[in-house]
Amino acid sequence: MARRTTNPRSLAGQAVLITGAARGIGAELARKAAARGARVALVGLEPDLLASVAAELGPEHLWVEADVTDADAMAAAVARAADVFGGLDVVVANAGIAPMNTVATASARALARTIEVNLTGAMLTAHAALPEISKRRGHVLLISSAAAFSVLPGLSAYCAAKAGLERFGDVLRLEVAHRGVTVASAHPVWIDTDMVRDTKAALPTFKATLDRLPGPLGSYTSVSDCADALLRNLETRGRRVFVPRSVGLFAAWRQAVVGAVGEKLVLAQARTAVPQLEREIAALGGEEFGANSVERGRSAR
Repeated sequence: MARRTTNPRSLAGQAVLITGAARGIGAELARKAAARGARVALVGLEPDLLASVAAELGPEHLWVEADVTDADAMAAAVARAADVFGGLDVVVANAGIAPMNTVATASARALARTIEVNLTGAMLTAHAALPEISKRRGHVLLISSAAAFSVLPGLSAYCAAKAGLERFGDVLRLEVAHRGVTVASAHPVWIDTDMVRDTKAALPTFKATLDRLPGPLGSYTSVSDCADALLRNLETRGRRVFVPRSVGLFAAWRQAVVGAVGEKLVLAQARTAVPQLEREIAALGGEEFGANSVERGRSAR
């Protein structure tokens, strides 16, 4: 079986590849990993921002422009990092998007792209990196979400993708255990990134809905605190990361959260919130609001 330990190991000298690394969680995790002595490859779709973060980290780090939904591009990014660093120890599949829209008002393209980036992109990242990670008995961290075990109207495709990503990680863990590779999934709730702030500012109903969510499901965590939690996972190589930790209670009781009782609680708000949300989205451009959000956030977290 793959190694599992709660004893932190040093990241000094380890080669770490992070997708969605131009801003937000990915960029902050890159900074913290580099501060611990790791060599970091930043992958994303915003070359100016990637170059800026890489320059901030120093000459021993690198950046590669690549779309996580392009298998050839991801294979090339992994090959470049492995060539420069002499191999890979850790890969973090962080790239993701979360356009807010209902199924009735979203464009088909926006719904499909959300699944493509959040689920297919993470799968292709793991697939591309696995040969190099296996050589060093390394670690794969998949950034899922608390949405994997909760529901929120307007985020159907996002919830589906994150639930699928968690299950993908569970299966991948079994498939690579004999290689000595470990696999973890991370489940943040609401991280104070550009993506979340922009959506709250544009859609008052979305913000009001979040404010009514119970306990940690309605809480906000700083990008720095989230990156700290992810960094600990890279050192301990555990199976799950919950941000904040109290989200783990909801994961344990996920059937209650998404079952009949939880559905009734959400439905009471959804009867009025969903029509209002759809009106706000229409005022921002209708179904194209979701589609445009996809393009703006292709590498943002």
